[in-house]
Amino acid sequence: MPIPEDVTGDEIDKDVRQELQSLPKTLAEDVAKNLVMVARLIDEDPEGAYGYSKVALRLASRVAAVREAAGFAAYANQKYAEALAEFRAARRMTGTVELWPLMADCERGLGRPEKALDMAGAPEVHKLDKAGQVEMRLVAAGARRDMGQLDAAIVTLQSPELASSAVQPWTARLRYAYADALLAAGREREAREWFAKAVEADRDGSTDASDRLAELDGVEFVDALDEDGTGGEPDRGEDGTRD
Repeated sequence: MPIPEDVTGDEIDKDVRQELQSLPKTLAEDVAKNLVMVARLIDEDPEGAYGYSKVALRLASRVAAVREAAGFAAYANQKYAEALAEFRAARRMTGTVELWPLMADCERGLGRPEKALDMAGAPEVHKLDKAGQVEMRLVAAGARRDMGQLDAAIVTLQSPELASSAVQPWTARLRYAYADALLAAGREREAREWFAKAVEADRDGSTDASDRLAELDGVEFVDALDEDGTGGEPDRGEDGTRD
Protein backbone atom coordinates (compact mmCIF):
# COMPACT_ATOMS: atom_id res chain seq x y z
CA MET A 1 0.00 0.00 0.00
CA PRO A 2 1.28 3.52 -0.80
CA ILE A 3 2.93 5.53 1.97
CA PRO A 4 2.60 9.35 1.79
CA GLU A 5 5.88 11.19 1.37
CA ASP A 6 5.46 13.03 4.66
CA VAL A 7 5.53 9.76 6.63
CA THR A 8 9.07 8.90 7.69
CA GLY A 9 8.46 6.30 10.39
CA ASP A 10 10.12 8.51 12.99
CA GLU A 11 6.65 9.50 14.23
CA ILE A 12 6.19 6.24 16.15
CA ASP A 13 6.49 5.96 19.90
CA LYS A 14 10.03 5.48 21.21
CA ASP A 15 9.12 2.16 22.86
CA VAL A 16 7.84 0.82 19.54
CA ARG A 17 10.96 2.11 17.81
CA GLN A 18 13.03 0.17 20.31
CA GLU A 19 11.08 -3.01 19.58
CA LEU A 20 11.76 -2.57 15.88
CA GLN A 21 15.51 -2.46 16.47
CA SER A 22 15.47 -6.26 16.39
CA LEU A 23 14.75 -6.01 12.63
CA PRO A 24 17.13 -5.12 9.79
CA LYS A 25 17.24 -1.33 9.36
CA THR A 26 15.36 -1.11 6.05
CA LEU A 27 12.70 -3.56 7.21
CA ALA A 28 12.28 -1.68 10.49
CA GLU A 29 11.73 1.56 8.56
CA ASP A 30 9.07 -0.04 6.36
CA VAL A 31 7.26 -1.51 9.35
CA ALA A 32 7.42 1.81 11.21
CA LYS A 33 5.85 3.67 8.28
CA ASN A 34 2.98 1.20 8.10
CA LEU A 35 2.41 1.49 11.85
CA VAL A 36 2.30 5.27 11.50
CA MET A 37 -0.39 4.88 8.85
CA VAL A 38 -2.41 2.59 11.12
CA ALA A 39 -2.35 5.21 13.87
CA ARG A 40 -3.14 8.01 11.43
CA LEU A 41 -6.15 6.33 9.84
CA ILE A 42 -7.71 4.18 12.54
CA ASP A 43 -10.33 6.75 13.62
CA GLU A 44 -11.29 8.26 10.27
CA ASP A 45 -10.60 5.36 7.91
CA PRO A 46 -10.55 2.07 9.86
CA GLU A 47 -10.56 -0.01 6.68
CA GLY A 48 -7.47 1.79 5.44
CA ALA A 49 -5.80 1.33 8.83
CA TYR A 50 -6.61 -2.37 8.66
CA GLY A 51 -4.92 -2.64 5.28
CA TYR A 52 -1.70 -1.07 6.56
CA SER A 53 -1.80 -3.26 9.67
CA LYS A 54 -1.87 -6.36 7.47
CA VAL A 55 1.21 -5.14 5.63
CA ALA A 56 3.05 -4.56 8.90
CA LEU A 57 1.93 -7.97 10.13
CA ARG A 58 3.25 -9.64 7.00
CA LEU A 59 6.61 -7.92 7.46
CA ALA A 60 7.10 -8.41 11.20
CA SER A 61 4.62 -10.76 12.86
CA ARG A 62 7.04 -11.51 15.70
CA VAL A 63 7.03 -7.92 16.98
CA ALA A 64 4.54 -7.36 19.80
CA ALA A 65 3.76 -3.77 18.77
CA VAL A 66 2.82 -4.99 15.30
CA ARG A 67 0.47 -7.65 16.70
CA GLU A 68 -1.09 -5.03 18.98
CA ALA A 69 -1.60 -2.57 16.11
CA ALA A 70 -3.15 -5.34 14.03
CA GLY A 71 -5.48 -6.08 16.93
CA PHE A 72 -6.60 -2.47 17.24
CA ALA A 73 -7.19 -2.22 13.49
CA ALA A 74 -9.24 -5.43 13.45
CA TYR A 75 -11.19 -4.24 16.50
CA ALA A 76 -11.97 -0.93 14.80
CA ASN A 77 -13.43 -2.93 11.90
CA GLN A 78 -15.48 -5.16 14.24
CA LYS A 79 -13.40 -8.19 13.30
CA TYR A 80 -13.51 -9.38 16.88
CA ALA A 81 -12.19 -12.92 16.44
CA GLU A 82 -9.15 -11.60 14.59
CA ALA A 83 -8.65 -8.78 17.09
CA LEU A 84 -8.82 -11.20 20.00
CA ALA A 85 -6.22 -13.47 18.41
CA GLU A 86 -3.83 -10.55 17.85
CA PHE A 87 -4.32 -9.16 21.35
CA ARG A 88 -3.64 -12.60 22.82
CA ALA A 89 -0.48 -12.89 20.74
CA ALA A 90 0.73 -9.47 21.89
CA ARG A 91 0.02 -10.36 25.50
CA ARG A 92 1.97 -13.61 25.22
CA MET A 93 4.94 -11.67 23.85
CA THR A 94 4.92 -8.91 26.47
CA GLY A 95 3.37 -10.54 29.53
CA THR A 96 1.42 -7.35 30.29
CA VAL A 97 -2.29 -7.09 31.09
CA GLU A 98 -3.02 -3.74 29.43
CA LEU A 99 -5.07 -5.36 26.66
CA TRP A 100 -7.26 -7.36 29.05
CA PRO A 101 -10.34 -5.07 28.83
CA LEU A 102 -10.16 -5.01 25.03
CA MET A 103 -9.88 -8.79 24.94
CA ALA A 104 -12.98 -9.00 27.15
CA ASP A 105 -14.85 -6.60 24.87
CA CYS A 106 -13.93 -8.79 21.90
CA GLU A 107 -15.66 -11.65 23.74
CA ARG A 108 -18.75 -9.43 23.91
CA GLY A 109 -18.46 -8.70 20.22
CA LEU A 110 -18.36 -12.44 19.56
CA GLY A 111 -21.61 -12.91 21.49
CA ARG A 112 -19.97 -14.32 24.63
CA PRO A 113 -20.86 -11.85 27.42
CA GLU A 114 -20.50 -14.56 30.06
CA LYS A 115 -16.85 -14.96 29.09
CA ALA A 116 -16.37 -11.19 29.34
CA LEU A 117 -17.79 -11.27 32.88
CA ASP A 118 -15.46 -14.11 33.81
CA MET A 119 -12.56 -11.96 32.63
CA ALA A 120 -13.87 -9.02 34.67
CA GLY A 121 -13.47 -11.14 37.80
CA ALA A 122 -10.05 -12.51 36.92
CA PRO A 123 -6.85 -11.72 38.90
CA GLU A 124 -5.49 -9.83 35.89
CA VAL A 125 -7.91 -6.98 36.58
CA HIS A 126 -6.12 -6.13 39.83
CA LYS A 127 -2.92 -5.59 37.86
CA LEU A 128 -4.51 -2.94 35.63
CA ASP A 129 -3.96 0.75 36.24
CA LYS A 130 -6.93 2.94 37.16
CA ALA A 131 -7.84 3.66 33.54
CA GLY A 132 -7.75 -0.04 32.73
CA GLN A 133 -9.93 -0.90 35.72
CA VAL A 134 -12.52 1.68 34.68
CA GLU A 135 -12.44 0.29 31.14
CA MET A 136 -12.99 -3.18 32.54
CA ARG A 137 -15.96 -1.92 34.52
CA LEU A 138 -17.47 -0.46 31.35
CA VAL A 139 -17.02 -3.76 29.55
CA ALA A 140 -18.55 -5.70 32.43
CA ALA A 141 -21.57 -3.38 32.50
CA GLY A 142 -21.95 -3.80 28.76
CA ALA A 143 -21.87 -7.56 29.18
CA ARG A 144 -24.61 -7.34 31.80
CA ARG A 145 -26.71 -5.33 29.35
CA ASP A 146 -26.03 -7.89 26.63
CA MET A 147 -27.58 -10.46 28.97
CA GLY A 148 -30.59 -8.25 29.70
CA GLN A 149 -29.46 -7.55 33.27
CA LEU A 150 -30.06 -3.79 33.35
CA ASP A 151 -30.14 -3.39 37.12
CA ALA A 152 -26.88 -5.33 37.43
CA ALA A 153 -25.32 -3.12 34.75
CA ILE A 154 -26.28 -0.01 36.71
CA VAL A 155 -24.82 -1.41 39.92
CA THR A 156 -21.64 -2.42 38.10
CA LEU A 157 -21.06 1.19 37.02
CA GLN A 158 -21.62 2.61 40.51
CA SER A 159 -18.11 3.22 41.78
CA PRO A 160 -15.86 5.82 43.44
CA GLU A 161 -14.75 6.89 39.94
CA LEU A 162 -18.36 7.59 38.96
CA ALA A 163 -19.07 9.52 42.16
CA SER A 164 -15.88 11.59 41.97
CA SER A 165 -16.20 15.23 40.94
CA ALA A 166 -12.70 15.16 39.45
CA VAL A 167 -12.58 14.90 35.67
CA GLN A 168 -10.32 12.16 34.34
CA PRO A 169 -9.89 10.90 30.75
CA TRP A 170 -12.49 8.21 31.40
CA THR A 171 -15.04 10.34 33.28
CA ALA A 172 -17.26 11.32 30.34
CA ARG A 173 -17.56 7.77 29.03
CA LEU A 174 -18.27 6.36 32.49
CA ARG A 175 -20.99 8.93 33.19
CA TYR A 176 -22.43 8.42 29.71
CA ALA A 177 -22.61 4.64 30.14
CA TYR A 178 -24.33 5.10 33.50
CA ALA A 179 -26.84 7.56 32.04
CA ASP A 180 -27.56 5.25 29.12
CA ALA A 181 -28.13 2.28 31.43
CA LEU A 182 -30.48 4.35 33.60
CA LEU A 183 -32.45 5.42 30.54
CA ALA A 184 -32.70 1.83 29.31
CA ALA A 185 -34.10 0.91 32.73
CA GLY A 186 -36.77 3.63 32.43
CA ARG A 187 -35.18 5.97 34.99
CA GLU A 188 -35.37 9.03 32.76
CA ARG A 189 -34.98 11.76 35.38
CA GLU A 190 -31.77 10.22 36.72
CA ALA A 191 -30.57 9.55 33.18
CA ARG A 192 -30.98 13.21 32.27
CA GLU A 193 -28.94 14.22 35.32
CA TRP A 194 -26.08 11.92 34.36
CA PHE A 195 -26.13 12.86 30.68
CA ALA A 196 -25.72 16.46 31.86
CA LYS A 197 -22.78 15.41 34.03
CA ALA A 198 -21.28 13.57 31.06
CA VAL A 199 -21.54 16.75 28.97
CA GLU A 200 -19.66 18.66 31.67
CA ALA A 201 -16.79 16.16 31.52
CA ASP A 202 -16.76 15.61 27.75
CA ARG A 203 -14.20 18.22 26.77
CA ASP A 204 -13.16 16.59 23.50
CA GLY A 205 -16.55 15.39 22.24
CA SER A 206 -15.82 11.70 22.73
CA THR A 207 -19.53 10.94 23.30
CA ASP A 208 -22.82 12.25 21.94
CA ALA A 209 -24.00 13.12 25.45
CA SER A 210 -25.05 16.63 24.45
CA ASP A 211 -27.33 15.23 21.71
CA ARG A 212 -28.83 12.68 24.08
CA LEU A 213 -29.47 15.39 26.67
CA ALA A 214 -31.12 17.63 24.10
CA GLU A 215 -33.26 14.73 22.95
CA LEU A 216 -34.49 14.14 26.50
CA ASP A 217 -35.28 17.85 26.77
CA GLY A 218 -37.32 17.68 23.56
CA VAL A 219 -34.94 19.81 21.52
CA GLU A 220 -34.94 19.15 17.77
CA PHE A 221 -31.98 19.99 15.55
CA VAL A 222 -32.97 21.14 12.06
CA ASP A 223 -30.57 21.23 9.12
CA ALA A 224 -30.05 24.39 7.09
CA LEU A 225 -32.85 25.18 4.66
CA ASP A 226 -32.80 23.09 1.53
CA GLU A 227 -33.17 24.50 -1.97
CA ASP A 228 -36.95 24.78 -1.88
CA GLY A 229 -36.80 26.74 1.38
CA THR A 230 -38.15 24.03 3.67
CA GLY A 231 -36.37 22.67 6.70
CA GLY A 232 -34.72 19.30 6.54
CA GLU A 233 -35.35 16.35 8.81
CA PRO A 234 -33.56 16.33 12.18
CA ASP A 235 -30.14 14.72 11.81
CA ARG A 236 -28.96 13.06 14.98
CA GLY A 237 -25.59 11.40 15.21
CA GLU A 238 -25.06 7.94 16.64
CA ASP A 239 -22.61 7.17 19.38
CA GLY A 240 -19.80 4.96 18.06
CA THR A 241 -18.88 3.41 21.39
CA ARG A 242 -20.00 -0.02 22.50
CA ASP A 243 -22.68 -0.13 25.22
